[in-house]
Amino acid sequence: MKTEIDQLNKQFDGKSPEEILAYFLPKYGVRIALASSLGLEDQVLTDLILKTDSTARIFTIDTGRLFPETYSLIDKTNLKYGIKIEVYFPECEPVEQFVRANGINAFYESIEKRKECCGVRKIEPLLRALGTLDVWICGLRQEQSVTRTGVQAVEWDEANNLIKINPLVHWTEQQVWDYIKTNRVPYNVLHDKHFPSIGCQPCTRAVAEGEDVRAGRWWWENPEHKECGLHKR
Repeated sequence: MKTEIDQLNKQFDGKSPEEILAYFLPKYGVRIALASSLGLEDQVLTDLILKTDSTARIFTIDTGRLFPETYSLIDKTNLKYGIKIEVYFPECEPVEQFVRANGINAFYESIEKRKECCGVRKIEPLLRALGTLDVWICGLRQEQSVTRTGVQAVEWDEANNLIKINPLVHWTEQQVWDYIKTNRVPYNVLHDKHFPSIGCQPCTRAVAEGEDVRAGRWWWENPEHKECGLHKR
């Protein structure tokens, strides 16, 4: 599989996101989907994907602790494109067990507890969604953080046994914003309040000018730990 992935990366070297999507979407049909966090990049990809295939699958994870603005964005996106984003929820029993054992905001106490919370609220529903796929589309960009500098356009997700594609891998933040404004793509209004990266409400804060774009995610941790496990580097 590594050889195949290397060949695909050579094939798409210098290619646009549209060209990458035009190859993968018809090839995999219902077995490919965008795993949307509803962030800027994934909203761009939603627009690009639906312009390529209006029936393409897009799903998101509702952890139960999202911002109200994020829920509003789901509605705005559905209305603009005439779609219904697939929403996956965590299983209630593991969430209840975690809260009973650790407290409602235990993720502040240690990296281990934070990752356990991410596990029951985000990873478990993600795995259920990925179980229906051969390829998942992500909005990862190399510029986003120190944990993502090695991201490639096409990767093999060995843990989940599927292909992961990152069509915006080489885009800058400015390119993302330019696309959103030019194409009037709906986005989370929190981005206008200095929230460059938006996750669960208790684990996300605004950032100061000049801070890393993911400085507001799990801000009490060191930068090299700031992943939830969705994208193992």
